[in-house]
Amino acid sequence: MSQAPIRPLVAGNWKMNGTTAALREPRLLGGMLKGVKLKCDVLVCPPATLIRRAKAVMKEGKIKVGGQDCHAAASGAHTGDISAEMLKDVGASMVIVGHSERRTNHKETNATVQAKAKAAHRAGLVAIICIGETLDERKGGKTLGVLSEQLKGSIPEGAN
Repeated sequence: MSQAPIRPLVAGNWKMNGTTAALREPRLLGGMLKGVKLKCDVLVCPPATLIRRAKAVMKEGKIKVGGQDCHAAASGAHTGDISAEMLKDVGASMVIVGHSERRTNHKETNATVQAKAKAAHRAGLVAIICIGETLDERKGGKTLGVLSEQLKGSIPEGAN
């Protein structure tokens, strides 16, 4: 069985910005892309509170909607977190895991990122696994070592 070719992805992460009024921007972007033959997928990752509405705005367009993060568990006492299943339920098709801000501010490890990627896969989402060094690591000449360790530790075995 041959695999489908890998398609480039252009993604925009809104981070912790935006309200319902901000949904005007993806609608405008979707309008600009109408009739254009894209050579890449386009993804917006709004805050979780806007995913369902963003998906409704994008239903006719070429823009996919994704989540900014997910918890490794499907449910439980994880106040403020969102599961991959919940993201899928509100219309997300992808989720970002391992973002540098999460690794730094929330002390997420490669093992944590891998567990989140596995959870995303189980829920039927594509996991976008972020890697990257800190400024100090870059200045210290550690970039390749850090990226290598993040790749080895964050990508689930058997992922394609």
